Amino acid sequence: MSSTHVCLSVIISLCYCYFLSAKIPKGIPRLISLLPIFYLFTILPLYFSSAFLIALTTFFITWLANFKLLLFAFNQGPLSLSTTNATKKLSLPVFISMAALPLRSKQKSNEPNPAKKIPLNFAAEFVLLAIFLGLTFHHKSQTHPKLVLICYCFMMFLMIDILIALSSSIAKILVGLELEPPSNEPYLSTSLQDFWGKRWNLTVTNTLRLTIYNPVRSALSEVVGKKWALRFAVLATFIVSGLMHELIFYYVNGVSPSWEMTWFFVLHGLCVMVEIGVKRAVKDTWRLPWFVSGPLTVGFVVATAFGLFFPPIVRNGADERVLEEIGSCYDFLKDKMLQLPNFVGHFR
Repeated sequence: MSSTHVCLSVIISLCYCYFLSAKIPKGIPRLISLLPIFYLFTILPLYFSSAFLIALTTFFITWLANFKLLLFAFNQGPLSLSTTNATKKLSLPVFISMAALPLRSKQKSNEPNPAKKIPLNFAAEFVLLAIFLGLTFHHKSQTHPKLVLICYCFMMFLMIDILIALSSSIAKILVGLELEPPSNEPYLSTSLQDFWGKRWNLTVTNTLRLTIYNPVRSALSEVVGKKWALRFAVLATFIVSGLMHELIFYYVNGVSPSWEMTWFFVLHGLCVMVEIGVKRAVKDTWRLPWFVSGPLTVGFVVATAFGLFFPPIVRNGADERVLEEIGSCYDFLKDKMLQLPNFVGHFR
């Protein structure tokens, strides 16, 4: 099955959801009607041989689209066919875009103080990605392994930001959606709660909040109390995120997971739970200054990623496969750009 066939399968499946499943009463009946779509979206990455396309399809479709459709089964989330005031219905192009792409619709801003922002525009991100890609793709054997992992950290942020920004631009051009940026300067995080909840990969954060955090917190509030329900909901959210990351790299690597990636997210979930408890205990009486808490937060994320997140990726060669594919595309585009002046001059 080619990438074209995969795209058509996704579009046809989402048309089925829009025209047929939407007519079925919300709840279990609609959820049952969506089961074939859940299955199809789960196996679609297996039709690719490219590591990059496998990872991309698993992230966009198997993870995010399935989770959004799970919410749609109960008429919640971004695919709900009516807004809160029940006066505006999503059009089919908007429904497909919101389901198949990692997008967040425009909302009221609760961003941190703009004075502390150091925004990177798309051009700067693309240039930085090219630099890190060149360093790791062409000079990896001459580069210290720790420096390579640091490059991977930057590349992961830049690639996710660029991919989601491109998706947002396409959706805005095609269907006129006003969308939120994918991240909010995660390198300026002052706590793990700030990093995971308000700054890093906010499309995933919002999806997990609606599908895991809110239901778990609501279900446990009467059982263990609101305070502990919140903490268990945080941990459940991180566990699910870890399992979905394991699935992505299981599809890419084709080997049994080592569960290090899941432990990375479990560790961060536990740390966020402790952080919430400490903040409640000290309230606003004591707080580390941002120039101390910021480096500590980012340093902890990077250090734990070195020990738990990246090893299963590097050990099985997934990083080299993806780098080789992206590097080949980059070299191809660079050659075409260099040939462009000669091509234009030929017609003058």
